Amino acid sequence: MDDRNAVIEICDRMGWHSDRRKWDEALALFTPKVLLDYTSLLGGSPTTVTSKELVDSWVAVLGGYDTSHHLMTNHLVSFEGATAECTASFQATHRLDNPMGSPLWRIGGTYRFHLVLSDAGWRIDELAMTILWTEGNRNILDLAAERQSDKQKR
Repeated sequence: MDDRNAVIEICDRMGWHSDRRKWDEALALFTPKVLLDYTSLLGGSPTTVTSKELVDSWVAVLGGYDTSHHLMTNHLVSFEGATAECTASFQATHRLDNPMGSPLWRIGGTYRFHLVLSDAGWRIDELAMTILWTEGNRNILDLAAERQSDKQKR
């Protein structure tokens, strides 16, 4: 597989493994430390986290949804030495049946991935999400986190 396709595959697998709750496979896509920028969704500042902390944060929320579905397209890939940048449009649909409104929350925007070439292949060392639009019931984000927390306490 050429490098461009390998980079796109790593980026696409992030959504694929998250939607299927394949957390170990998702963890393997990242370098040990990841610069994470979710400021357009959560506010605050970009932060550096371990790959385990990143995936654990997904488990804490995504694991509480009934299902999620991440789509990525329009990948633009550039290379500089042993690094790559991939920007992709995305749409993420989250579903959680609840008595407080719509069961769906959709997000659309762009992801920017920065990757480094390692002995194990391409790995993501930076991830930035830029939200361009949302629709539906954002409250299911908090409900999903509460649900997952309750599951983990049992």
